[in-house]
Amino acid sequence: MIILFIGVLPSSLYGQDEKIAPVTGTYAITNVNITQAPGRTIQLGTVVVKDGMITAVGKSVSIPADAKIIKADSMYLYAGFIDGLSHVGVDMPKEEEDQDVDDPSNPPNDIAGIQPDRDVRGLLNPSDKSVDDWRKLGFTAAHVVPEGRMLPGSGAIVLLSGDTPDEMVYRSGTSLFSQLRGASGIYPNTVIGVMAKYRDLYRNASYAKSYKQRYEQDGAGMERPVSDRVLEAFYPVIDKRIPVAFKAESVLDIQRVFILKNDLGFNLMLGEVKQGWDVIDKIKNANASVFLSLELPELKEEKEKDSTDTDEGDTKKELTAAEEEQQRLDARKKEMILNHYKQPALFTANGVKFGFSTLEAKSKDIKSNLSKMVANGLSEDAALTALTTAPAQLLGLSNTMGTVDAGKIANLVISDKPYFDEKSNVKMVFVDGKLFEYDDKPKKKKSDGEDIDPKGSWSYSTETPQGTTTGTLKITGEAGDYSGEMTNSQTGETTSISDIAISGTSMTYSFQINAGGNMLSISVSVTIDGETFDGTMTVGSYGSFPVEGERIPEQ
Repeated sequence: MIILFIGVLPSSLYGQDEKIAPVTGTYAITNVNITQAPGRTIQLGTVVVKDGMITAVGKSVSIPADAKIIKADSMYLYAGFIDGLSHVGVDMPKEEEDQDVDDPSNPPNDIAGIQPDRDVRGLLNPSDKSVDDWRKLGFTAAHVVPEGRMLPGSGAIVLLSGDTPDEMVYRSGTSLFSQLRGASGIYPNTVIGVMAKYRDLYRNASYAKSYKQRYEQDGAGMERPVSDRVLEAFYPVIDKRIPVAFKAESVLDIQRVFILKNDLGFNLMLGEVKQGWDVIDKIKNANASVFLSLELPELKEEKEKDSTDTDEGDTKKELTAAEEEQQRLDARKKEMILNHYKQPALFTANGVKFGFSTLEAKSKDIKSNLSKMVANGLSEDAALTALTTAPAQLLGLSNTMGTVDAGKIANLVISDKPYFDEKSNVKMVFVDGKLFEYDDKPKKKKSDGEDIDPKGSWSYSTETPQGTTTGTLKITGEAGDYSGEMTNSQTGETTSISDIAISGTSMTYSFQINAGGNMLSISVSVTIDGETFDGTMTVGSYGSFPVEGERIPEQ
């Protein structure tokens, strides 16, 4: 069931350093309901993708002879979603321990979390699970920033496809990511300290930049300026070539960030906004780009009282003073939580353009949280705007992303039902013209609810553009500690598999192969039904392919 194999790739690639070409570059998606942009639709039309670009959209378009035809069977196609501020694909740092420093009031910058010179490209991991998790939801691009404290580094626009960080990065140096998060036990360790340090750094950077310019114009008699990467990281912000992307969740955080903006004059991007409803006018007047958080607090459903649940004698129980106070507290808490759900609709009603950010959101909650926002006043068109055209505009990507139009990058998401239908499933995603397919078959559970035991030998086959590949898969070990290996008919080689995980009848695993000098990660997900299985394998950025197999009886 773990059927990833080297045979999915062209055999000519092995032992060579040349770049591997995609298995196909031309697709025609037919009989599909196309939402080109919110409010602009084509019923049962065709989209043609060639070499990573949308080349035609409409009811009657010419299909290239070399196109792979994808019969969408009345499914729904949208522009790929854009995450406005995210850590997707970034390796999470280890928990930082307090470090002893000689002078806690003036610690080294890196220990204090002041690292604006870091580039997120050096922190991206194309194999990180979040990349595929976000892609399965329909996200194809993201404004990705580093993890860290006060000044983690610069962000980049990243495509959710590629085998190396450089392949993923669409545009680097897009923002200077900042937080009101201090260090532990050293300066700056309070919000006020962070703000003071921020002013100090910014003003020192302004002075250093000005001095450097004067020196370059006529440096006779002037002391040579000292190179300082931390201060130089502020230069694009001072020149207003990039904004400061500030994480600001609460009303107080937002107001403090506005104070810094007004003091220093930088262009501002507000991200992960959770409680902005009381300062909508300030946000609007600040002309800041805004990305609302897709993390929502949980609202526990109140248990409905059964009509038979009455007090003896049908008399209403009189509450104590403590119980009445608790009811008032619960009501205020519920109102506050609902404000989070209603916030996007309120921003829309006030004419504030926004996208969404996912710095703290979990992938499993994102779609349901979007549904909660729609259920609390946000129209589906407005929700789609916040996922596509709005972030494209706010991030300066409108020329190439955000709509389904000829000439745009082929970033697309296709679902079996309208996306905001609670029963919809994403079936296909294109990122930069590369196809990823997702199988949403219900996972069959054994009647006793236990995880299936996959130990033993399995035969498998898969269909790729190179033809049919077959082989065997052998799994050994015990629950929680499985290991395995696989063979394939094209190379005859044996490859070890890892990360074998079982949940009910669902099994996933991964392995790596050396493809022309580059390590290529392959992941497989299958559902076991008795003595057979089927599912998909995802081969790096080359797409997803169907696999199936059956157990080999023991001799």
